[in-house]
Amino acid sequence: MTVRIDDNRTCHFDTPNGSEQRPASELTIITDPDKAMSAVELNGGRVYLTEAEVNALTVAGAVDGRQNLKATDGGSVI
Repeated sequence: MTVRIDDNRTCHFDTPNGSEQRPASELTIITDPDKAMSAVELNGGRVYLTEAEVNALTVAGAVDGRQNLKATDGGSVI
């Protein structure tokens, strides 16, 4: 997992620049439309998340700011 949530609802992220910590209440989960993935922004970068990680973050208190994407192209897998 990219993220670990401790008993104090502090989220620990593994990033290319090392470990980052944030309280869940300070996080907003977003949708990256180009990658069609959920992510959180940390220090100007994005940490991409699985749906299980998103669920855990929202339970811990993160804001769910994701957007539902629709398929608009004929060859879309959505």
